[in-house]
Amino acid sequence: MADLRDAGARPAVSAEAAQYARLSGVLAVVFAILVAVALVLVNRSPGFAAIDQDYDAFYAAGGKTVLTTVGLYLVPFAGIAFLWHMITIRLLVRELAPDVPKMPMSLQVLAGGLFVALLWAGTAAAGAVALVVDIGTGPVPGPDVGRALSGIGYALVFVYAVRAAGMYVMTTTSLLMKAGLLPRRLGLLSYVLALAMLIATTFNPAVLLVLPGWAVLVGVIVLVRAGRPGARAIPEAAS
Repeated sequence: MADLRDAGARPAVSAEAAQYARLSGVLAVVFAILVAVALVLVNRSPGFAAIDQDYDAFYAAGGKTVLTTVGLYLVPFAGIAFLWHMITIRLLVRELAPDVPKMPMSLQVLAGGLFVALLWAGTAAAGAVALVVDIGTGPVPGPDVGRALSGIGYALVFVYAVRAAGMYVMTTTSLLMKAGLLPRRLGLLSYVLALAMLIATTFNPAVLLVLPGWAVLVGVIVLVRAGRPGARAIPEAAS
């Protein structure tokens, strides 16, 4: 395996590109922490398979819904961190490989934006009843309403957002490999992860942590390869 610091045929990393690399790594960690904490908190609320007794017990007891509401407020910040991370990756790729085709660049930003929109909408639906209980003045919606909202939220997140995340991983991997920032083996692993998300049929919350974990791993690699001015990204063929 090639040394991550070996010089290649790519132009030397500029100070601006190195700044993008460092920023993308930091934002990847911020995104991963925020989304993991938010998902744990939102997932405390009863899902669409919860029985009436569990539903009533959760929303009747004071204080249980507060953490779910906190999770709902964290989700937007996780999405914002992800969008900043995506933009820094795009700027870094443009600095190192200005001849990258427009199609993967366009697909990448569309997939990333769609992932965030679906994540926001899905978690809002899944945690809507908790928000009503915490800040509303009316009666608690019945179990059937809660299950319907949870079902909508689960569909938006697990059926649609996960596939948008898979498309994002696939297109970002292509861009990073063309820019000489991703080793071939990690690129192949990334494609496998992307394919797994595209065909996943599970509702296990762990599947939502694949993208944050991948983003942190890629952030570390990008830091090593392009985190200092004067370094040289390794061409795809040498990875």
